Amino acid sequence: MVQFIDAHRDDDGVEPICAEVPIAPSTYHRHVALRTKPALQCARARRDAQARLEIQRVWDEHQQVYGPRKGWRQMRREGHTIARCTGQRLMKGMGLAGAVRGRAWITTTQAGTEAGRLPDLVQRQFAATRPNQLWVADFTYVATWRGFVYVAFVIDVFARRIVGWRVSSSLRTDFVLDALEQAVCERGADAVVGLVHHSDRGTQYLSMRYTNRLDDAGIAPSVGSCGDSYDNAMAESIIGLFKTAVIRRRGPWRSGEAVEFATLAWVDWFNHRRLLEPLGYVPPAEFEALYYQQAAVA
Repeated sequence: MVQFIDAHRDDDGVEPICAEVPIAPSTYHRHVALRTKPALQCARARRDAQARLEIQRVWDEHQQVYGPRKGWRQMRREGHTIARCTGQRLMKGMGLAGAVRGRAWITTTQAGTEAGRLPDLVQRQFAATRPNQLWVADFTYVATWRGFVYVAFVIDVFARRIVGWRVSSSLRTDFVLDALEQAVCERGADAVVGLVHHSDRGTQYLSMRYTNRLDDAGIAPSVGSCGDSYDNAMAESIIGLFKTAVIRRRGPWRSGEAVEFATLAWVDWFNHRRLLEPLGYVPPAEFEALYYQQAAVA
């Protein structure tokens, strides 16, 4: 209402407008005085004004996907003392909300004929006591104006850190193999010997080239069932976060290159800045660093 009067006061005057709308002239003039002289505001209003600036900054810096809970956690990490209910109230008033996952019952897995030869070593127990103990891998597709592109991820279960990824316009084995090669290169050939690599029964993951590369690296392959997301639940969960935070919010996509650049930025943010509840609201990289610090002391 105050903004409406601001926009029309020069033409019609404050009092005539207030006579037609449900607001007293004194109320309007008080709003104007408080806006031009913040010192006249009460202490709570001044605190709220400062908190709004921090809430907007945190929301923008974190992909605009944090809701009140994650935003409040992030502000506390940065040393800002604010009640959770206050953050929730202010975010609602500012029209800010976190990303909400949608339901997507789409199966991209095409079962390979070699699936029966590989066991399921995980049995839906996605837990690890150290880095480089268990990796999960999967890929998803993204519609662009130039056709579909495919995004593959390799995730270390211990800290839910993305250690390899690749975007491709082809479903050939090369793109999931490139994601694996990136993961092995990042972690180091010696560090990955003996770890378990879990995927679904997609033909790309069961191809001879892929399984031979796992054997060469000393990695034990593990395969879940076809079409049952629970058998590869952690990879499905990370991909769900990716599609919610990036693909659905920023589309439509013009090209695979646009998807690749967006994925690059998101992976860096996810690994180094995104707060994960299962890790105690710390980013994956920080969780891993804490593990190595404690291991060095022990």
